[in-house]
Amino acid sequence: MLKHTIRSLKKRLSSISTTNTPREEVDCVVIGAGVVGIAVARELALKGREVLVVDSASNFGTGTSSRNSQVIHAGIYYLPNSLKALFCVRGRKLLYSYCSEHGIPHKQTGKLIVATSSSEIPNLYQLMNRGAQNGVDGLRMLEGFEAMKMEPQLQCLKALLSPFSGIVDVHSLMLSLMGEAESHGATFSYNSTVISGHLEDNRLHLHIVGSNHLDSWDGKSPLPLELILIPKLVVNSAGLSALPLARRFNGLNSGIIPPAHYARGCYFTLSNTRVPPFQHLIYPIPEDGGLGVHVTLDLDGQIKFGPDVEWIHGVDDKSSFLDKYDYSVSASRAERFYPEIRKYYPNLRDGSLVPGYAGIRPKITGPGQSHIDFVIQGEDSHQLPGLVNLFGIESPGLTSSLAIAEYIAARFLK
Repeated sequence: MLKHTIRSLKKRLSSISTTNTPREEVDCVVIGAGVVGIAVARELALKGREVLVVDSASNFGTGTSSRNSQVIHAGIYYLPNSLKALFCVRGRKLLYSYCSEHGIPHKQTGKLIVATSSSEIPNLYQLMNRGAQNGVDGLRMLEGFEAMKMEPQLQCLKALLSPFSGIVDVHSLMLSLMGEAESHGATFSYNSTVISGHLEDNRLHLHIVGSNHLDSWDGKSPLPLELILIPKLVVNSAGLSALPLARRFNGLNSGIIPPAHYARGCYFTLSNTRVPPFQHLIYPIPEDGGLGVHVTLDLDGQIKFGPDVEWIHGVDDKSSFLDKYDYSVSASRAERFYPEIRKYYPNLRDGSLVPGYAGIRPKITGPGQSHIDFVIQGEDSHQLPGLVNLFGIESPGLTSSLAIAEYIAARFLK
């Protein structure tokens, strides 16, 4: 049945029909082929469900999943008993185990969170206490000289050592998860955009159009639908477009949908160095909207700095659905990076930062607002049978991906 649906979907997305829209009943639909969506699809397929993953892009993982620090977080920053804390700690263990079992390139580098002024030291102890409450093992407060002995290029007064933080090759991870999902019957359909939905006969009906037909859309006028999917279970894991999509589900109470905020972050790479100056991840004290301009390494040892935080506004539905964001990195933005980085890396040379890449964080709080938890809404929240919304799945979404998938399968499969 699912293979017939996919053949039908691809055929109908190749040309617009203005006649009565065809309908297909399916078992499970996951919207979004980022790392979380792929992990959910794999978990559902392993449970014996027929799974269809639809994504507006031409390939998997082209959005936030490929535009982040690729860090495996320990679970330090998040409020105790929050979904972020629970999923990060559980997800880290699942992720390390999965990577080891499946040969996914990764490295447990460890992380140093540093205080570079006396005013930051209380914050460092707060992070240590919070991490301990979250069940993060191995945390240790270091004096400045101890940390600088570990990392001679570092400058700090104190540092919190997190030995279980690390890095992972996200592309290889997604490819492996997708392969497992497909081997258990899941199917992925790209260039297929879910633009809206409606409730009929107590089931959510998803409205599908080919992504190529959105290019000339004004974002407001009705689009001729090409297919309506009628799933038993829908997981809205659309990342940056999860919120605007949910607002286009006719029958979903808009009052329970949080506001969408978007924080752009740029990365710069370190050039003109033969030997990487750091072996650990180096993080400053967190800032408004992010974890601060930090040091991350890739698996080849290349050093990256970022991301910063730039709040962007006026994102329309079309840009959101088609990922039409400005991902360029201006070389002039480096001038903001140098003073922040030199607080903990004073030997950073002028002209050594080269523009890298940028990403967008899907946030549900804006500038100056307190951090908020992941939002996972099921029928008990919105009264729509079979719909699971994932909102605000920013960091630590990568680390949490397998735990989120485990949770969704356990809670929402019937």
